[in-house]
Amino acid sequence: MWILRTDAEGDEALTFRLRVGGVKTIGRAPRADFVVDAAMVSRVHCRLTAGREQIDLQDLESTNGTFVNGRRVERAALKEGDRLRVGRMELLVERRDR
Repeated sequence: MWILRTDAEGDEALTFRLRVGGVKTIGRAPRADFVVDAAMVSRVHCRLTAGREQIDLQDLESTNGTFVNGRRVERAALKEGDRLRVGRMELLVERRDR
């Protein structure tokens, strides 16, 4: 299982769980799988596809871009320790094995 979480605490903290084989979207709209109500996040911002060794990321033509470790990307392979930024929100990528 993959975990994407913010460094914030309290009401600001977000944690998303993604099982291997799962496909989820991040965005502001209620139709997104992981809803993020934050500045500069598009309605459906990006798609995550979880594999055993990495998460495949695809930007879905977001207005403000998707960033991995500070670099703007259209597609990327996320690994444990990477930082994913959508809008002003940054998520740390972690891997949890059962």
